[in-house]
Formats: sequence, structure tokens, C-alpha cells
Amino acid sequence: MKIITTTKVRKRISEMVDRVKYHGEVFAIGRRNSAEALLIRFPRAYNKDLSDITNINAYSESFDFFKSEPDLYTIKDIKKKYV
Repeated sequence: MKIITTTKVRKRISEMVDRVKYHGEVFAIGRRNSAEALLIRFPRAYNKDLSDITNINAYSESFDFFKSEPDLYTIKDIKKKYV
């Protein structure tokens, strides 16, 4: 993920918000090649009973790219490790 400087963000914030909202892009914002914040799409659904991070993980589509990834572990593997 490319890190965008805070200076560039100030100049292009409107364009970046549109790219996040309409195209699902994610931007890392930082200084000196060190990411300090992420600009991601806000969840379409929001459950006030859950924490902000849980809402983002569950509803923001941030992890939709996993749908096209192959499963690395079987249910049996997961149960063996965590149950």
C-alpha cells in the first residue's frame, strides 16, 4: 500500500474521499514513509451495540478481497488449534 503524505492529503482530500467511497480504495496517510492512519470506506451498516473497530471489520467491506483468496486452513485445522 502506498503511503501518501499529509501535505498531499490536504491538497487532494476531496478526490481521495470520492475514490474511497465509490471505488473502495484504501489510502495510508503518514510521514517519512511511515503509515500513521488509514482512509477506508465507512461501514454501510452500523451497529451501535458493537465497537467501532468491530463495525469497520464486519461492515466496511475492507476484507472483501479475501473472498477471492483460497482457503488456507480447513475447519478441522482451526478446531484443532483453537478448540
